[in-house]
Amino acid sequence: MKIYLTAVIKAKEEHHEEVLETLQNMVRETLQEEANEQYTLHQGIEDRNQFVFYEIWKSAEGLAKHNEQPYIRAFGELIDEKLQEQPQIYLTQII
Repeated sequence: MKIYLTAVIKAKEEHHEEVLETLQNMVRETLQEEANEQYTLHQGIEDRNQFVFYEIWKSAEGLAKHNEQPYIRAFGELIDEKLQEQPQIYLTQII
């Protein structure tokens, strides 16, 4: 079953560039993963510190493997210090 994931990420103003670079690297790396069908990064128009990922995964197993990758772990290291809050993650399926 495909997994559709939306993630909302809010960077602290003073860490905007570092967070953006990390997220853009995640896109470059993730697009090479076999289980990934779509991985797009959006930036807020009204709030440039808000980022939204829209992702489509072939399976829950593929998503789990993605979450173990070093570039995803690197993002995890930013969360407490460089984000305004914990990322909001929404896992969905088409009904």
